Amino acid sequence: MASRPTQRLSTDVSGQEVLSAPNDTPGIERRGPGLLAALDPHGLLVLSRTLFACVEQSEIVRAAMHHVNALGPYHAEAGYLATRDGLSRVPGDDAQAPTVDARMRELGEADGSVSVPERSWAWAFCLRGTEGLLGYIVVSSRSGPDEQGHFLLSTLVGLTSSALSLAATRASQHDNADELSRLRTERDTALLQLETVRSELHVQETVHETFARVAARGGGEDAITQALYELTGLSAVIEDRFGNLRSWAGPDRPDPYPVRSSHHHEEMLRQAAREAGPVRVKDRLIALVRPRGDLLGLIALHDPEARAGEHTMFALDHAQRSLAQELLHMRELTEAELRLRRQLIDDLIEGTDETNAYARAEALGHNLQRTHYVVVVDWPCSAADDSLPRAVEQATATAAARPLITRRGDRVVLLTEARPDDEAVHTALARELGTPEGAIGVSTRCDSPAGVPRCYQEAVRALKVRQSSRQHSGTTFFDELGLYRILGPGNDLRELEGFVRECLGRLIDYDAVHDTELVETLSRYFDCGGNYDDAAAALTVHRSTLRYRLQRIREITDHDLADVETRLNLQVATRVWKIILGGRR
Repeated sequence: MASRPTQRLSTDVSGQEVLSAPNDTPGIERRGPGLLAALDPHGLLVLSRTLFACVEQSEIVRAAMHHVNALGPYHAEAGYLATRDGLSRVPGDDAQAPTVDARMRELGEADGSVSVPERSWAWAFCLRGTEGLLGYIVVSSRSGPDEQGHFLLSTLVGLTSSALSLAATRASQHDNADELSRLRTERDTALLQLETVRSELHVQETVHETFARVAARGGGEDAITQALYELTGLSAVIEDRFGNLRSWAGPDRPDPYPVRSSHHHEEMLRQAAREAGPVRVKDRLIALVRPRGDLLGLIALHDPEARAGEHTMFALDHAQRSLAQELLHMRELTEAELRLRRQLIDDLIEGTDETNAYARAEALGHNLQRTHYVVVVDWPCSAADDSLPRAVEQATATAAARPLITRRGDRVVLLTEARPDDEAVHTALARELGTPEGAIGVSTRCDSPAGVPRCYQEAVRALKVRQSSRQHSGTTFFDELGLYRILGPGNDLRELEGFVRECLGRLIDYDAVHDTELVETLSRYFDCGGNYDDAAAALTVHRSTLRYRLQRIREITDHDLADVETRLNLQVATRVWKIILGGRR
């Protein structure tokens, strides 16, 4: 048997591996850079390895086109790949490709003849896979292929289609792997985010439940600071709007608590008010308590190491809202109670049913069954706000009970169980209000609600006597007025005016005509007990001027100022003129 010519593997100028035969192989014509033995299994294996080693589909088509001329007298005119936008020509040595492109669009997904100049036969071989059309290879020849040529071209097309399908599968798998990796990354990210949200929700739920329990148990500032301390691990503090300590929870409580100056405290409040939430001021996180825009105080966390995070800020913000509700509720209760207490004392002063008064007082926690005193306070600095009533309440409050307080004009009226000390209340008010120029009138004891109107008039009378005396500031008790008690309300005003006209009428008329002050001079003279030096000093005149005025009084009234009865009548008349008649001329 004749031996088969030895074939060898070589590489052409494009880097493609091809099978070639020796030059003396009989009956085989060399074409191109290499010659593929027609039915050699080794040649098919080499071709398959070449095609299937390619990664890109365009490389596979070019490799197949490169091996077409090794199958016989054939030439690869063009190669195409199927894309989403249609057929895309694979770049290569395909000079006739432009004339082929138009025909390829007419074939659809079938094989078909193609017209190529100077070629009697040209055919578009369809490259198909399991998912449909993969591309085309257009082959031409000067004459049509025989049966063996059809077989070789069909084998090349089949191998090319398989290689394209494998490359598509690899690409799909690679894409799927990338997509799977991306999805896993997204899943891990979503799980991490979900865990973060779950953790944050757990913290928020814990904060909500903690302060809900505080509210359910009655709240209170101490309960709020304790809850905030347990949630954050940082010492919590509540201050009123003036910077005074109201509650502290946690370690390192300063003793005594530092008192900031008014300037520094107001500056801190302005700094905190510029932000909507908690604000760091030095070593503290501060949240202002401002329900309805009114500053009621602040709540703060002591954080010298600045370790507070979002969860701490959330807890502080929630504590601030809980405290705002607590303080607002307390203020509303206080205002309602204060309003009811004022209404009660106003009704008592005007006169009200005792049974109703007892019931209302008991509802307010005040026992009207006990002995009371009516106190009237008049201070020159008393403004329209509640500073004077607050100062009076603080100065007169006892451990037993709070007084009932109301305002009547510029004066403050209170009904208290304890009889004020001689000057203790006046001294306390002078210190609190910054001036001693105020007067207080105190009634006699009141044993029932029916006696309150009378006691109120007594306190007013005592107050007026004090304000009309030389020492117009201080405290006056009605039961110490002596003669002035019978000059109080209830006397016939016409009788009193007649008495004054009888004693002082000439002096009053003289003062009105000559614009002098002889009645006032006589009143001061009696107030000073007939002492010339004291009376001259009270009138801010010289001693000789006082003597001259007294002489004129003797001449005008024809009264002997040395007579005891005359002096008594004149002194009483000047008192009535000043206190009862208000110094009317």
